[in-house]
Amino acid sequence: MKLIILNFPLYICSIGLFFTTNAQNFHGKATYVSKSKMDLGSYGATMSEARKKQIAARLKNRLEKTYVLRFNSKESTFLEEEKIDAISGATDSWGGYFSRGDQYKNIKESTLVQSQEFYGKRFLVKDTLYKLEWTMGTESKKIGQYTCYKAKAFVPDIELNWYDFSWSDLRTSEKKADQSAVVSEKMVVVEAWYAPQIPFAQGPGEFWGLPGLILEVSVDNTTLLCTEIVINKENKVLIEAPERGTDITKKNYAETVRNKMIEMRSNRMGRRG
Repeated sequence: MKLIILNFPLYICSIGLFFTTNAQNFHGKATYVSKSKMDLGSYGATMSEARKKQIAARLKNRLEKTYVLRFNSKESTFLEEEKIDAISGATDSWGGYFSRGDQYKNIKESTLVQSQEFYGKRFLVKDTLYKLEWTMGTESKKIGQYTCYKAKAFVPDIELNWYDFSWSDLRTSEKKADQSAVVSEKMVVVEAWYAPQIPFAQGPGEFWGLPGLILEVSVDNTTLLCTEIVINKENKVLIEAPERGTDITKKNYAETVRNKMIEMRSNRMGRRG
């Protein structure tokens, strides 16, 4: 039996009460669309609108992505749907180096397993699941047929982007290495909207721990929005952690990526010399 919830608003209310005592028997699949605003900084002020549109088209695969969350009351997986570059006809291999890999969360045991591939080597990142300290408010809005409530959390940026890399992050870490420099840890604001009618403490990516499935979450210039939900009772959704790769922690993986990028920078500068 499959219930495509967003298409049956009257039935949602009738199963809502049933969920509260039987959520452990249900499994779900939710599709999320991620959209990021292009930030060109001061450089963008010198560009024409036509040029900005060209860049946005080129970066479309990085600015707009689709993910699938499969979940039950205990576990979830979060996987990106691979897209073909509309211009070149190829997958975005460079952007893939710093993209989120296939992710598994176990919120009961507070464990994270995430598959990452970097320069031809596969890593299996295993670590403790970061617990967000949510502040729940009373503000509400509709997402599809669900009444959702707002919650906020302040989170260290590194906990959300440990698999990513930027040269600005590298410069910050180099400043930290200088004992005379005082660099505070970057914190970001997470804004989430959760649906108590779907009583699973699950959500996309690193976000979880609210009394209802998170249907929308925004951080910096990126928003993840749920576009479809399917709830199953009889047909269980297969939820398995990735298994292939060299075991590593989040911290050590981030250091591995950073060291490789430093090596590339040194090699490039050496060739110029």
